[in-house]
Amino acid sequence: QVQLGESGGGLVQAGGSLRLSCAASGRAFSLITMGWFRQAPGKEREFVAGINWRGENTFYADSVTGRFTISRDNAKNTVYLQMNSLKPEDTAVYYCAASNLLWGGGSREWFNSGRYNYWGQGTQVTVSS
Repeated sequence: QVQLGESGGGLVQAGGSLRLSCAASGRAFSLITMGWFRQAPGKEREFVAGINWRGENTFYADSVTGRFTISRDNAKNTVYLQMNSLKPEDTAVYYCAASNLLWGGGSREWFNSGRYNYWGQGTQVTVSS
């Protein structure tokens, strides 16, 4: 069993920055890929960014490329999402997700929430205009 806990959400003005953290506990050593998803009111959950556990591969949704950076600290079993140049449309609940499934193809498969078998409770990010 794996537990994920997000922190770092809050209210920020457009153009500002936030850093989200996701700490993994339990059988964290078995995690292969971790990712961030978000869900805005009335919308479906969407992929934001992902990273394999060794940090060799990072990948992003087009909407955040160049503004968000995902990274990890294996010693702390923690993954981060640095969000810069935030826009009002980035407002959502952000969820951390983890998977112990093996890579079958390229990074694109990890855009699918069904590939992740552990989820955090979410943290609210609100960007004011």
